[in-house]
Amino acid sequence: MKKVGIIFGGKSAEHEISLLSAKNVYEAIDRMQFEPVLIGIDKSGRWILNDASRFLLNADNPAQISLNTSGTPVALQPENNGLFAVNSAQNIPLDVVFPILHGPFGEDGTIQGFLKLADIPYVGPGVLGSAVGMDKDAMKRLLRDAGIPIGKFIAVKSHEKKPSFSEVEKVLGSPFFIKPANMGSSVGISKVRNESEYAGAVKDAFQYDTKIIIEEFISGREIECAVLGNEEPAASVPGEIITNHEFYSYEAKYLDENGAALEIPAKLDEKTKQRVQELAVKVFQTLCCEGLSRVDFFLKENGEIIVNEINTMPGFTRFSMFPKMWEASGVSYTELITRLIELAISRFEKERRLKTSS
Repeated sequence: MKKVGIIFGGKSAEHEISLLSAKNVYEAIDRMQFEPVLIGIDKSGRWILNDASRFLLNADNPAQISLNTSGTPVALQPENNGLFAVNSAQNIPLDVVFPILHGPFGEDGTIQGFLKLADIPYVGPGVLGSAVGMDKDAMKRLLRDAGIPIGKFIAVKSHEKKPSFSEVEKVLGSPFFIKPANMGSSVGISKVRNESEYAGAVKDAFQYDTKIIIEEFISGREIECAVLGNEEPAASVPGEIITNHEFYSYEAKYLDENGAALEIPAKLDEKTKQRVQELAVKVFQTLCCEGLSRVDFFLKENGEIIVNEINTMPGFTRFSMFPKMWEASGVSYTELITRLIELAISRFEKERRLKTSS
């Protein structure tokens, strides 16, 4: 039976979402094939194991947890048999890791680089795919160069002179959106309609990142599509988010139980459905992704499809779009977890063979 390290929590603003995702994966993983090992990371960056990690996973208010006096610090180290272990008071060999970390310090290539350096298989895209998928500026530039339709945008770094509202409006029109370049779950996003809202929105976005993205407002249906695979990725049936808020904000996603309706499959004609699936796979491959991703689109009234962004470690809660779209495509939640683990191991073994033969 393979031991699967489930890494969750982390230092990003999406810490709580990671806990929700990890809890669902831990409960649904096929225990006939896998033994899950919980590895928590609290908001200070402290790695914890065993009872403390379970306490963190099941906390009603994880933001209030202090682990200064409990929990066992852990580190991944190679074993002679090619497996890896969490070194603590006990030695636990790990065959593969499922890093259910959202946002910076987890979804941006940092944990992927650490695991790659440790030579351990892990679920999800590699260092490059994770990094460019997290950075909305780099992502959009690559998609644009590949001829994939995206919206107009402006990237601004914290040390640079900020464009005025009128300068932005001249390029993008109004309203427009301001968001951190490296963040997910709609954290730090503002819809700006006029000059009085502009300065506050810029300040808010810069609380989460040293680079922000200013994007044109695109009126259209919000369509999402899940991708699964390595060299030959497949796309799920698309789904649609119908929000009751002004846009699909953090509140609409996670705080308001009536914030949005998920329609899966989305009501699309066959041609549009196929185009969404083809574009999802093309985005996945263009950004050098592996394992899994969720690609988000805008479907305009005239039928034009615009790529909004990719999410390389989408939410894994029971109500998250990624597992629900695959469920509608005939892949259960438990089977989806199994496939992701198998894809991680398959990629690792292929890379190992290439290293051995070179």
